[in-house]
Amino acid sequence: MKERVQKFGRFLSGMVMPNIGAFIAWGLIAALFIEVGWFPNATIAQMVTPMLSYLLPILIAYTGGKMVGGQKGAVTGALAALGAIASTESTMFIGAMICGPLGGWCIKKFDEKMEGHIPAGFEMVVNNFSVGIIGGILAVLSIFAIGPTCVVLTNWLGNGVGWLVEHGLLPLTAVLVEPAKVLFLNNAINHGVFTPIGTEQVEALRAMGEVGKSILYMIESNPGPGLGLLLAYCVAGKGETRSSAGAAAIIQFVGGIHEIYFPYVLMNPIVILGPMIGNVCGIFTLNLLGGGLSGPASPGSIIAELMLTPKGSYVANIAGIAVACAVSFAISVFLLKLFGKDASLEEAQAQVAASKAASKGQTAPAETSTGVDVNMKAVRKIVFACDAGMGSSAMGATMVRNKLKDAGITDIEVIHYPVSEIPGDCQIVVTHHELSGRAAQRAPQARIIPIKNFMGAPEYDVLVKELLDARSGTAAPVPAAAPAAEPAPAASGAILLEKQNIVLGCKPVTPEEAIKACGKLMMDSGYCTEGYVQGMIERNAGFPVAIGSHVAIPHGTNESREFIQKTGLVVMTYPEGIVWGEDEELVRLVIGIASTGEEHLDILNRIVEICETEEDTDALVDTATVEELYQKLNGLK
Repeated sequence: MKERVQKFGRFLSGMVMPNIGAFIAWGLIAALFIEVGWFPNATIAQMVTPMLSYLLPILIAYTGGKMVGGQKGAVTGALAALGAIASTESTMFIGAMICGPLGGWCIKKFDEKMEGHIPAGFEMVVNNFSVGIIGGILAVLSIFAIGPTCVVLTNWLGNGVGWLVEHGLLPLTAVLVEPAKVLFLNNAINHGVFTPIGTEQVEALRAMGEVGKSILYMIESNPGPGLGLLLAYCVAGKGETRSSAGAAAIIQFVGGIHEIYFPYVLMNPIVILGPMIGNVCGIFTLNLLGGGLSGPASPGSIIAELMLTPKGSYVANIAGIAVACAVSFAISVFLLKLFGKDASLEEAQAQVAASKAASKGQTAPAETSTGVDVNMKAVRKIVFACDAGMGSSAMGATMVRNKLKDAGITDIEVIHYPVSEIPGDCQIVVTHHELSGRAAQRAPQARIIPIKNFMGAPEYDVLVKELLDARSGTAAPVPAAAPAAEPAPAASGAILLEKQNIVLGCKPVTPEEAIKACGKLMMDSGYCTEGYVQGMIERNAGFPVAIGSHVAIPHGTNESREFIQKTGLVVMTYPEGIVWGEDEELVRLVIGIASTGEEHLDILNRIVEICETEEDTDALVDTATVEELYQKLNGLK
């Protein structure tokens, strides 16, 4: 039951989350430029209603359709949603959440029925007309059925929220929200339920000439309850939890990463009462003083909360956050002193990682392989696949190649490719667990081994052992394939890492800022133009470039390689570390790559050798000089 709820919640939030930027843009434009905003401007304010009525619902429907039926499903879902939008003057968020996936499902089923029956040369005609016809039919259905039904449902939900407000019961929603956050249902609740209803409230208020705001935007995103809990650990925690809680509090409050306090709850589950009661008091304060935001705050940081606070609501919102923090702190300190136990933060973090993976429909990387079963005796080609095939997969391939060589297995070729270009003759594909679905589609004949990171994954040793066990029962020697090709050395005299591109002792920044810093060095050295740097940012957004062992290797997408001017690398060390990506991996060594070919693989191989474990990387970052890194990574000593 829990898995089904998480799956449904994932799907709801999955339609809204990618479009939160558009919601924020709408909220900011409205807060600044409508008649009661900070800088009234009738011309700019004309965008507010079309964004709400058309842009946001169509974006939601487009995303929902794409989740189910790919690009064709996205267009079909958007067409279907237009019918629902045209049927009423109400904002059609719920209609979009129905029409988008419905359009994707219909086009997916049509494609399944037509597979193998389309004459050669007619694919484009069939594809385009199927989207147009099915989308048109669904739009007509929506205007007469789905739209009117959603109006009734929206009114019912709005009346329900109104009833909670009128009877002073809205604060009790925190009793459900806080435990749900720890189960990683926060995005589903916030963006699947509160955001659509809150947006309806905001528009209704603006239609009456009032300041558009909603408390619903703050129920889940309020950073006060989590801050209070972490500050309580600073006072009443023990050992590692006490020493780490201060930094976690800053990340949670300023960065908006609420997940960072979930391990502290799991260590002492009773302390959930602190954030829960704190949020109840915070919502009560907001309701009493008339607080609320003009749009959804994502992430839930104090910066986002203040930016989306409309004119006249700063006192109420700050009070709501402060009260939530104070009450959460007081109750959490009391509970920690009375019931607190010296639990393991590391074990709690592992629990959080498992819960987060489950909430996304993922399995722990070390537990399963997917795809088909293969005869391990017959394996001759292993492919490492990442999004671009330039960095992380190359390093993973090097590690397994070395392990196979140490084990005496020389008849297996280990190569790396982008996930979109996996060759059809491989028997095993090793890839990041977030790419395993794409890998299985590209290589249906292969066994897919999902991993969490490309450096030091435990699956490597398991794979090598399986291959050894399979060969130990072989009576006759297996004919050897051509030896795995080693990366060609850089051209004589070619130095890919210059001393001026080695920067030590950098201060902690966000992952995106670290990528931009690498990109600036690359551009200054003539390795690439700005388009490649943007590709690096997009690459990390879609697939984090932290590869384990405290190492990250920012590099661009396949599409951005056209902006590379010549091969080169940059190295930056961050002694205090960077918390990188949703998995909150610690990164201390950042290596930016721009490569026109395979010249950079020598340096990546050396990085594998000197950064095989977290301890190796830490020692390198803590002690290495510019000269030492220059010599080691360029293979000069």
